[in-house]
Amino acid sequence: MRTGIGFDVHAFDETRPLVLAGVTIDNAIGLAGWSDADVVSHAIADALLGAAGLGDLGTHFPEEAVAEGSSSLEMLTHTANLLQVGGYEVVNIDTVVMIQDIKIAPYRTIMAERVADALGIDAEKVSIKATTTDRLGFVGRQEGAAALAIVLVDSVRLDAVQL
Repeated sequence: MRTGIGFDVHAFDETRPLVLAGVTIDNAIGLAGWSDADVVSHAIADALLGAAGLGDLGTHFPEEAVAEGSSSLEMLTHTANLLQVGGYEVVNIDTVVMIQDIKIAPYRTIMAERVADALGIDAEKVSIKATTTDRLGFVGRQEGAAALAIVLVDSVRLDAVQL
């Protein structure tokens, strides 16, 4: 068993929709960045890559190779393929989104399902929570959002090819 930690942060961008874990949040200011700037998916992908010893998100998805607005769920699917080739399976994912005034409770189930579908795992293995920062720091000042993910993966094949 191996663990991984991923963290991502993006500033708000009023010209874009807010996408978290592959779900567009209604009536919310989006995040700036390459792809769809989905901090949840980015943190999860980074954690999975780290747990499997496969580098980081920037290694596999350099900014110049990612089209603006492209789905971060596609990055998760690619990450799942890398893990499979490396002989790893996802045991569980625990994620917290740090965002001040956006309520994710109505979206939590569909978020977990989207992440799970992208990774080819059961949704019960995905936990997505949210917290504010009590108006402290860049999140509290509503300058941006962040996500932290911790994952556990298990080696399923001793003869797996390491990338």
